[in-house]
Amino acid sequence: MLRLFGILITVLVAIAAAVVTWPQFFRLERTFPFAQIVSLRGALTLACVALFALMLVACLIRPLRGFAASIAVIAVLAALANGGILAIRGAGVGSLPAKTDAAIRVMTWNTAGAATDPDLIAKTAIAMQADIVALPEATIDAGEAVAIAMREMGSPMWAHHESYPGWAANSTTLLISPALGDYAVVESTAGGASGTATVPTVVAMPVRGAGPTIVAAHAVAPRQDDMERWRESLTWLGDQCASDDVIMAGDFNATVDHMDRLGADGGDLGRCHDAAIATGSGAVGTWSTAWPALLGTPIDHVLATDAWIPTGTVVIGSLDDSGSDHRPLVAQLEPAPR
Repeated sequence: MLRLFGILITVLVAIAAAVVTWPQFFRLERTFPFAQIVSLRGALTLACVALFALMLVACLIRPLRGFAASIAVIAVLAALANGGILAIRGAGVGSLPAKTDAAIRVMTWNTAGAATDPDLIAKTAIAMQADIVALPEATIDAGEAVAIAMREMGSPMWAHHESYPGWAANSTTLLISPALGDYAVVESTAGGASGTATVPTVVAMPVRGAGPTIVAAHAVAPRQDDMERWRESLTWLGDQCASDDVIMAGDFNATVDHMDRLGADGGDLGRCHDAAIATGSGAVGTWSTAWPALLGTPIDHVLATDAWIPTGTVVIGSLDDSGSDHRPLVAQLEPAPR
């Protein structure tokens, strides 16, 4: 009887390991609690290693040897699978290539409302030579303060904004360099049209029709009560990447695992491709700053359509004490040959 019980537990552990490692196969990547578990692949890998070590110790107990050995095999396979996925996505090189005349640099930083000093945001954007800055949770007052500070440092920016009623985090600011041309914001939910649920996204389009559509994205966090709104927001964001020339950056509260089946024409989300995945930084966590980067979750992204080629990305880990629980992400994009 105990042997049969052990076999049953082993089978259940094997199924659980498969589901949390690759929930996409089971179409559970956007289902609670698998969406939450798969977002922390680094921690999941460590948990599998710890389980493997525990089962090796348990193998010393004769009555448990067969059961413990079976669980150990499952644990090491799951650790190798998750670790392999992280290795393929990349731990980053920690720097960007030299900026060319045609390149655009995009920075996204969830500022945690007013927790991050606008002057620090401006200095970071200047240091990274950012042409586009997406600031989820930044109010228009904070965004304008960043733009003014950047102007005084020799890099003027136009500030665009979207907000929903309620707390300060229900606000997103998008800064665009005048060198990219004039942009106007497309009305979203606040204006009675569509948009991301609960927290706002800014969609800006070139006034004269030349240039990329620029999106500062923010999707609601996938808390148990917000799962449906989170799924709807990701679908809506994918729809914004339907045209040929789009650059999208922000806090998606989702990893590329969650974007499975939301891509089109080979894209990761809509027709957009994730710059960090393309340049070998896709495993570096942008949230939370309380954890080492490789144990965190990469939920902040810069994405672009085939009109742009990502040539480098970097997650800035030197600002973990800035006040925000997110790390800034910067990507360099080069125009694709036409």
